[in-house]
Amino acid sequence: MKLTKLTAVAIAMVMSIGAETAAADLVFPSLSYRTGPYAPNGIPFADGYADYFTLLNQRDGGIGGAPIKLIECETGYNTEKGVECYESTKGKGALVYQPLSTGITYQLIPKATADDIPVHSMGYGRTSAANGKIFSHIFNYPGTYWDAASIIIKYIADQEGGDLNGKNIALVYHNSAYGKEPIRTLEELAKKHGYELTLLAVDHPGQEQKSQWLQIRRDQPDYVLMWGWGVMNQVAVQEAANIRYPMDHFIGVWWSASENDVLPAGDGANGYKAITFHGVSDRFDVYDDLRKYVVDRGKAAGDGSNLGTVLYNRGMYAAVLAAEAAATAQKMHGVADITSAQMRDGMEALKIDQARMAELGLANFGPEINVTCENHGGPGLGAIQQWDAAAKSWSLITDFTGADREVVDALIMEDSAAYAAENNISERDCG
Repeated sequence: MKLTKLTAVAIAMVMSIGAETAAADLVFPSLSYRTGPYAPNGIPFADGYADYFTLLNQRDGGIGGAPIKLIECETGYNTEKGVECYESTKGKGALVYQPLSTGITYQLIPKATADDIPVHSMGYGRTSAANGKIFSHIFNYPGTYWDAASIIIKYIADQEGGDLNGKNIALVYHNSAYGKEPIRTLEELAKKHGYELTLLAVDHPGQEQKSQWLQIRRDQPDYVLMWGWGVMNQVAVQEAANIRYPMDHFIGVWWSASENDVLPAGDGANGYKAITFHGVSDRFDVYDDLRKYVVDRGKAAGDGSNLGTVLYNRGMYAAVLAAEAAATAQKMHGVADITSAQMRDGMEALKIDQARMAELGLANFGPEINVTCENHGGPGLGAIQQWDAAAKSWSLITDFTGADREVVDALIMEDSAAYAAENNISERDCG
């Protein structure tokens, strides 16, 4: 009898330890799209996101002693499927969602807020979610679409000696919530700077653009901006090359700036520009560890060929920011096994300076980040990168610079106030 009781106690202890280990998993869902017309862009991002978490598990044993569990769910860049992925994974301990889709993000804003789960729409989604007083669970640091639009216009103004009066700027945009996001900002900046704005929508998935580029050839705008994604980008770059539009006057947002967008056009893409909120290439120390602990051990999400590409870098960066927020939450609450509510707290208290970036093997990879209750949008800085077709590589041609805060912040306050009124949301007291 004594032996039986001791055995029972031992078994109970083992079961208890196993339960604690399982409970300590930090669950990060990955709403990916490895299929469909947007797969060439979705795959490298998903690989970078997964590989960085694998690195933390392999090298560090997870975050703060808690192992990481990645749950990947295929959305096909489809809003309905994205919401289904959210519903099917939220109950598995999900700490934060990275929808990688503005359409999905818009749908998740009320759902995730009600479920007390944060959403990080890094550089996309609803720009006015940068107002943390209204959007308690939505974060879009380190920058927003309105920041991007403003910085691009500021860069063009610098190229034109500070005077945009009478200039014609065309926007070729994906005809979706994503593509329409910068329009209001560009319209307000047009009033301020005196340029004419031409809007050219491209329907999903973006392969048919002949009429838009015939209009560009006819009107000869001084600059063309692009808010595209997937196959739309490479078609646009090729069409621009076909009509011999000056590529150094063609500037994309950070989702129109990958190798996939320019390589198909060959030499015709040379000189194309885009804004970015992080560094380019694999010339960062973190890649030594990614190769040693992930790729060389056969644990990479892909075949290892995407390391250092724009979208792999971005997926990896998204995981870095998620991991740093989780570590912040662990320190704040004194536990390794954090909840989604505690993860939200960590995201709102996230601070990453250049010293920390260097410790992470990402020295000068991006601007410092200091998230607050009021500001979920981060520093809002961006740099311009340019494509060298001969070298088949991107390089930064400007320093990181800020947006026109007078214009952008006013729009954020206006839009977030309207959202609050429509949804009966009271402004949070940030003390």
